Amino acid sequence: MTKPLVAILGRPNVGKSTVFNRIVGGRISIVENVPGVTRDRIYADAEWRNRKFTVIDTGGMEPQSADGIYRQMLIQAQLAAETSDVIIFIVDGREGINPTDIEVAHFIRKTKKPVVLAVNKIDTIRQEADAAEFYTLGVGTPFLISAEHGLGIGEMLDEAVLHFPKPGAEEEDGESIRIAVVGKPNAGKSSLVNAILCEERTIVSEAPGTTRDAIDTPFEREGKKYVIIDTAGIRKKRSIEEQSVEYYGVVRAFAAIRRCDAALLVIDACDGVTEQDVKIGGFVHEEGKPCVIVMNKWDKIEKDTFTVERFKQDIKRDFAFMDYAPEVFISAKTGQRVNKALEMVDIICQNAERRIPTGVLNEVLSQMVSARQPPSDKGRRLKIFYGTQVSVKPPTFVIFVNNSDLMHYSYLRYLENNFRDTFDFMGTPIRLKLRNRGE
Repeated sequence: MTKPLVAILGRPNVGKSTVFNRIVGGRISIVENVPGVTRDRIYADAEWRNRKFTVIDTGGMEPQSADGIYRQMLIQAQLAAETSDVIIFIVDGREGINPTDIEVAHFIRKTKKPVVLAVNKIDTIRQEADAAEFYTLGVGTPFLISAEHGLGIGEMLDEAVLHFPKPGAEEEDGESIRIAVVGKPNAGKSSLVNAILCEERTIVSEAPGTTRDAIDTPFEREGKKYVIIDTAGIRKKRSIEEQSVEYYGVVRAFAAIRRCDAALLVIDACDGVTEQDVKIGGFVHEEGKPCVIVMNKWDKIEKDTFTVERFKQDIKRDFAFMDYAPEVFISAKTGQRVNKALEMVDIICQNAERRIPTGVLNEVLSQMVSARQPPSDKGRRLKIFYGTQVSVKPPTFVIFVNNSDLMHYSYLRYLENNFRDTFDFMGTPIRLKLRNRGE
C-alpha cells in the first residue's frame, strides 16, 4: 500500500522544519531562526502508531510576496499540498495570528484536504490561553505544541493518523491498478500510453520534454480497471535547471513512482541501456515497486539471429540489482507487443501481492539451510530458526536468527533467490529482514 503523505505548511519562521525534525527523529531539515531557510520540499519517512508515512517539509508560504524566491517556495508548497493526504498547518503561538496566516489558511481550506492546526512555540500558561484565537482561522481545533521541547507532538500526530487511508483500503475497494510509465526524455513513453489506450490521449513529439506533468488516465481492459500515468522524462539531475518547469515535471514523475502499483521502465532501443536508465530503475527498485523493462522502438533496430540475446545480456548486466524484472521488446509506434507489456503488469502485480503460508515458508527455508550451510565467523555459525511473511507490495519476510551480525550478504542473496524461484516472485522486489531471536 502507498504510504500516506503528510505536508507541513505555514508562513516563514513558524518552526516547520523543527516540527519536521521532531517527527522524523533527526536533524534532516536545516533549522535557523531566519525566514526562508527551507526553499525546496524535503521528504523523509516516519512512523507513528504503527502507521508508516512520508512527511514533506516545505518553504514558508508568502502568498502576496513578489519576491522570486518566495514565489517559487509558494509553488513548492502548493505542490506538496496537492499530493498530500493530510496537511499539518503550523502557526506561531508567541506572535499570534499574522495576516499571512489568514492567507495561508484560506489556501489550505480550498484544498479540501484534512488539516491538523498546530500552534507552535507554546511554552507558558499565558500562551496557552492566547492560543484560542487561532480558532478564527477556520481550519479546526488548534493543537498546542512546542517543537523545540518536543511537547504536544504525539497528540498532533494522533490526529493526523486519524485521517490516513485505512490499511488495506485500496485492496478492499478494488481500486484500479496504477501503472507509472517512466524513463528518459524521448524514450517513447507517451507513444506507449497512447498505444495502450488506443487513442491520442497525450501529446507526442520527437522533441524531448513534451510531457511536463504526471498525467493520470483511467481505462479498462478485459473487465479490469487501470490508471496509467504518463510522466515527464527524467534527465540527469545536473542537466535540470532548479525551479524550472522540467524540474517540477521530474518531481511529479518520482511522486508517480511512489504511488504506483507497477512501473513500465521505457528504454530507447536505439540508444541501448544508458546510465540514466539504470538510475531510474534503481529508484523504482528502492521504492519496492514491481517493474517491467520495456525496450521500445524495436522496429528501428536492424536484427539478426542474436540481436534479442545481445540486448537481454546488456539488460541482465546493467540491471543486475533488479534481475527479477522481465523485459519486453515493443514498438509503441506500430503497436508491436504492446499488449504483452500490459499482460506482464497483471502478472507482476499478482506476484507482488502473493502471501506464503508460514508453514510452507519454513519448510522451504529448512530445505535451503540443509542444501547450503549458513556462514560462520570465528567459530560461531549463524543459526536460522524460522521465518514469516509480514507484508506484501513488496513481499517482505522476517527471518529469525541467533545473531544477525553473522549473516553474509551472499547468503542473504542465496535465500532471496531461492524464495523468488520457489514462490514465483518474478517482476517484484522482495525484502528479507533479520531479527535476533527475542527481539
